Amino acid sequence: MREGARLMMTMTSREAYIALNLLPKIGPVRVRRLLDAFGSPQGILNARRDKIMALDGFGREMAETLVRWEEHVDLPRELELIAEAKVDVLTLDSEDYPPALREIYDPPVVLYVWGKLEPADWNGIAVVGSRQSTNYGLQTAKKLSYQLARAGLTVISGLARGIDTAAHEGALAGGRTVAVLGSGLGKLYPPENQLLAEKIAGQGAVISEFPILYLPDKQSFPLRNRIVSGWSSGILVIEAPRRSGALITANQAAEQGRPVYAVPGPIDRPTSAGCHRLIQDGAKLVMGVEDILDDLNQFDFGSSVDTVSGPSAEDGGGLPQGLNAEEERLLGLLSQSEIGIEDLIRQSDLPSQLVSTTLMRLEMKRLVKQLPGKQFVRVS
Repeated sequence: MREGARLMMTMTSREAYIALNLLPKIGPVRVRRLLDAFGSPQGILNARRDKIMALDGFGREMAETLVRWEEHVDLPRELELIAEAKVDVLTLDSEDYPPALREIYDPPVVLYVWGKLEPADWNGIAVVGSRQSTNYGLQTAKKLSYQLARAGLTVISGLARGIDTAAHEGALAGGRTVAVLGSGLGKLYPPENQLLAEKIAGQGAVISEFPILYLPDKQSFPLRNRIVSGWSSGILVIEAPRRSGALITANQAAEQGRPVYAVPGPIDRPTSAGCHRLIQDGAKLVMGVEDILDDLNQFDFGSSVDTVSGPSAEDGGGLPQGLNAEEERLLGLLSQSEIGIEDLIRQSDLPSQLVSTTLMRLEMKRLVKQLPGKQFVRVS
């Protein structure tokens, strides 16, 4: 019995997906076609040469790679690296695989996850832009990302220098963020963002579809970008020249059916030219976070940004539908009379940070209004 056949007898679905992801020149689209033909990742690795070659687009060379897969990859070593790095690996069969990613044309075969994903992360907004950014762009990215995270959206970006870095930093101050790498988790790029990545992993997740020790190259960044756009409910571009990776990501988002938002800038700055072109082509011009949140209310992207109507005759003037437990608790304490945030913290018995975040979401839903002195009233 050959080595590959012995491995197949005990191989799990997760291990088979990792092996397929290690193989050269196979890729997500071909893996999905192979799954349709052979039913499981183990079935693919155990398929006969002639059965593979009978599929459209699979020649002898590719069939040979699959049949003799154990000669092309060191699966035991990759499993050791995964264990040493203490990362999770999601596959196409995982229940907690990001739902939106599963629907794109070329979903990643596996996702290496450093940190922890939560269901709230499926309500993601991508924030991207130029590596060669101005102070205006950096401050705008931090501010908008902070506000988006405070509103309950997870900010998705690529951990690159410039706008991506500012977006992650702003989101960390307001809530959750997910970084998607164009390298393996063991070869983090750019290296100066190692500390930032550690912070993200503690308050979100750092993601890669590449093997642990995969070095970044020209092909890996466009692949990374399609995950950023495919994961998200929409994409916000802040500073981008006419030719940039951010525009490629925006185009991918449009092809995936995601709304595109762009921040305008000075007309004489090259870093604004790409955003202005996007706006000319139909992207929504963003002057503040409310432009994004109001627009997302038109789409069914999750309860954290849904429009919530006020009390009606049907509900007897009670609480609106679609609120989470913390929102209901705080809204039940509010009335037309002013109440301070310290009183809300004491009466709700909720942590101060959770009260602040929940009040921000209620403000975005037009249910609460903040008055000077951190006083709050319920909007009728």
